[in-house]
Amino acid sequence: MIANAVFITTIVFLALGIFCLQECQFLIPYRHVVFVRYGSMIAGFAAVLFLNIFAAVYTVCRAFFLKDTGRKLAHLEKQLRTGGPLAKELSRRLND
Repeated sequence: MIANAVFITTIVFLALGIFCLQECQFLIPYRHVVFVRYGSMIAGFAAVLFLNIFAAVYTVCRAFFLKDTGRKLAHLEKQLRTGGPLAKELSRRLND
């Protein structure tokens, strides 16, 4: 799940970066000055922005993809306690 969140975050981050580059074309003649003078600040802002986007995407992924996990785990625990076919399969795999 973390790999999916990083992938989605990277895509969103690159899309935002391309959008900003298109909107700031008037700064092209001054790019050397901007990167030399404000490069570390831009990099820090970009890192914080990436982490914030990652946190939002990870939260959304957990909300959508882990929706019924508690119910599924309760069902698994019930089957393990009653000794159903799932318990036999798991014990066979653990012994191997």
